[in-house]
Order: sequence, then C-alpha cells, then structure tokens
Amino acid sequence: MKNWYKKNSITRKAVLAFGLLFISAIASIGVNYKSLGVFRLVHKSLPIYSVDTKEKNAAITFDVSWGEDNTIKLLDILDKYNIKCTFFLVGGWIDGNEATVKEIVKRGHELGNHTNKHPNMSTISKEKLIQEIMTCDSKIISLTGQGTKLFRFPEGSYNDMVVKTVEQSGRYAIQWDVDSIDWKENGPEIEYNRVIKNTKPGSILLFHNNAKYTTETLPRIIEKLKKDGYNFVKVSDLIYKDNYYIDASGKQIKK
Repeated sequence: MKNWYKKNSITRKAVLAFGLLFISAIASIGVNYKSLGVFRLVHKSLPIYSVDTKEKNAAITFDVSWGEDNTIKLLDILDKYNIKCTFFLVGGWIDGNEATVKEIVKRGHELGNHTNKHPNMSTISKEKLIQEIMTCDSKIISLTGQGTKLFRFPEGSYNDMVVKTVEQSGRYAIQWDVDSIDWKENGPEIEYNRVIKNTKPGSILLFHNNAKYTTETLPRIIEKLKKDGYNFVKVSDLIYKDNYYIDASGKQIKK
C-alpha cells in the first residue's frame, strides 16, 4: 500500500511538472512570436490606428457627418496655424454642403471616405459596403474631380470582411489612437487634457466638425503640441504606403 501511494505521488508530481513546463513553453513561444510580429498573421485584420515613427509627426482628422456645422470655423483655425489635415466625409452630409466640400479642398486639406449613410459596418453585407463607399466617392469626385484613398469606419465599427474589402478597394483603413471624444461634450478642459495626455509620435487624432467645444480646444491643443515639438501632417503623409505591417495594437510599422 505504501509503495502504491509513493508511486502515485511520483506520477502526480511528474504530470504537474510536465504541465508547468508545457505552459511555460507556450508562453515563451507566444512572447517570441509577438515580438517578431508573427501574431499579426493570425490576428484579425486591423485598420491603421497609429504609425511607428521617431519623428514627432501627428495627424489631425475630423469626422464630418451631421449636426451643427463648424467646418468653416475649423478651417479658419487650421489656416491660422498653417496646418493641413484630413476630413472624412459622409455622403449624406455632402448633400447640401457642396460649397464647403470644395472649400476644404481649396484650402489644401485632403478628403477621406466615411460612407454614404454612416451605417454600422459590422452588420452589413460586402455588397452594401461597396455601395456605401462608391456612392460617397462619386459625390466627392463630382465636386473635386478626384476620389479618395482613405477610409474610416462609422463609429469605428468593423470586422475582418470590412477591413479586407476596404483594402481591396485600394484604400487605407484609418482609425485613431487619440480620441478627443468631443462628441460627448464633457467640457473643454477634459477634451484638451485627454488629447495632450495621449498624443505620441505617429498619432492620429480624432475630432468632429459638429462638437460644441472643438473650436475652443483645437487652438490650445495645436499650440501646446507645437510647443512640445510636434508637426502636423495629413494622414496620407503620415502613413506608410507599402512594405509595412500592422501589429496587434493597430500600429503601422515599416518592415
């Protein structure tokens, strides 16, 4: 009986030791794979949230969809600081704001596609997605003579099919890593501090054209970040166009 307990005890210890060794090996492989960027091969498709760069460049972006329109005021602020940025337009907003669309381009900013009717991208079919993109683009082309190379998902919602379809359309899927959350209208100080705290080299900043405090906070944000050595560029001038991969955090990294 004693020998049986002794033998069983040895067996249990051996199994436990093997289990711990196996878990340790898997964890080690996982860390190494992640550090090598291998996980991106099995990770879900991701849009670009930010860019890996040592230069203190950042991109200011605006989602333009509905509500009170402060676009001209925002353009005047950007002119004051000689900054060019990216406006993601919803086709429904373009209707009735054709002159403003032309003004955005006239002042040297770039346009991105934000769909035609701002649907939840994770719940629509591929055919509907393509229709949304092309309808919005056709409106932009009719006013400016050129289409878009950048796309942003309404409400930031996406899935693998959506990301791949956007990429197959010849566009870069652009998200953000610094959200002002200005649409919540929590107050200028909260919005200002949130942006300043989270901005890093390669960041993409998100604002909206209809938010209550954005015209108040934007000048302060620009002045502070400029003082800290940041330079503002359009998204198309921030991102890599080829020879890159996107890590698990959505950061675009040059190969």
